[in-house]
Amino acid sequence: MDREERKERKEKDENREKKRPSFGQVVLSTLAAAIGVQSNKNRERDFKGGSIKAYVAAGIIFTALFVLTLVLIVKTVLGNMG
Repeated sequence: MDREERKERKEKDENREKKRPSFGQVVLSTLAAAIGVQSNKNRERDFKGGSIKAYVAAGIIFTALFVLTLVLIVKTVLGNMG
C-alpha cells in the first residue's frame, strides 16, 4: 500500500466517523436508552457524530409520549371499572 492509498483510506475513515446519525438512528438510540440496552458500536456513533440537541429533543418527546400513554391507559382502566 503506497502513501496515497493510505491517505485516501484515512480520509474515508474520518468521513465515516463524522457522519451524523439519521433520524431513525436517533429514535432507535433513544428507545435503547429508555430500556437500558445499547451496543458499544452505536454508543460510539452517537457520541462521535450525534448532536446533543437531537438526542435531548428525542428524549423529551419520548418521555412526553410515554407519560401520555400511561395517563390514557390509567384513564381507560378507571373508566371501565365503574
